[in-house]
Amino acid sequence: MNGNSRFERFCLCLKNYITFFLLIAFVITCCMLLFLFTLQETMDISFTENNIRKASILTFCNIVLLSLLCTVIDSIRRKITVERPVRRITEGFQKLMVGDFSVRLEPISGFASSVRFDLIIDYFNRMAEELSGVETLKTDFIANVSHELKTPLAVMRNYGTMLQSPGLSEQQRIEYAKAITESSERLANLITNILRLNRLENQHIYPTNKKYNLGEQLAECLLNFESIWEEKEIYIESDIEEDVFVESDGELLSLVWNNLFSNAMKFTGPHGKVSLSLKTEGDNAVIKISDTGCGILPETGRHIFEKFYQGDTSRATEGNGLGLALVKRVVEIVGADISVESEVGRGSTFCVKIGRIKNE
Repeated sequence: MNGNSRFERFCLCLKNYITFFLLIAFVITCCMLLFLFTLQETMDISFTENNIRKASILTFCNIVLLSLLCTVIDSIRRKITVERPVRRITEGFQKLMVGDFSVRLEPISGFASSVRFDLIIDYFNRMAEELSGVETLKTDFIANVSHELKTPLAVMRNYGTMLQSPGLSEQQRIEYAKAITESSERLANLITNILRLNRLENQHIYPTNKKYNLGEQLAECLLNFESIWEEKEIYIESDIEEDVFVESDGELLSLVWNNLFSNAMKFTGPHGKVSLSLKTEGDNAVIKISDTGCGILPETGRHIFEKFYQGDTSRATEGNGLGLALVKRVVEIVGADISVESEVGRGSTFCVKIGRIKNE
């Protein structure tokens, strides 16, 4: 304990002592005066100056001793019931400040005043747990972003070096330039998705809700992938119920449909099938986007909406693991619901339910 702390404790003890002294002196003086006055009136006893002086000295000594005793008892009480819990909590916060998010405090038991400290400790432990989770996510996020940035940059650097080699044929130059273009597009998409996800997660997004035809929006988003399904000769099957209107943020929902269609096209092999279904069920519009791709393992399905999670590492170069995290966040913002059903080797079906406007 340093000098300042000792001086502060001394001042606190002195303050408590003076408080108890004045309180006890007032109470005892009032009681003694009342007692002496009553005794003199009822028993007609007279008091000499010498007797009064002795009684006053004895009373003063009693007050001093009682005040000292109360001060000691109060100091012990404060040390056990206040200072020790406060010191434990302070030490916990000091560990948090230096980055030790594993610290947890045990509840205090045995004292009546510990209930309030237990409440503080409970909130402290919750905060430490949340900070630990945030720190883990931040570390994983930085590690994953670094890896995702390195891959396309390495490809661009390697092919850029190869393009400088003399004697390359025109076909080789076109091939290398195409690889650089694809890697730069992947890098641009990664940065765009990171910025989008950061905005959706760290800002209060208030959807701009407007009434529009959901079937038309789905058809427009699907047509954006026409070149991909024609190149891979994918069969497109659609079953869109007419005049299904919703009141939601169309711009945000387009992120959902584009990401789900992109995944369906990406994981469906040549001559496969991608299906789109829009039906109404009660107050909801139910959208199902299915593919005949590689499917998802049950373990993967539990983490599929997490950032940078890629269950199929063989196809890791085709994405960055942010698309479905974006989808999940948008679905939460607009108040919808999303689920996935999948079977390995047979494909996956993503189902989105969103409130619709009933036809009058």
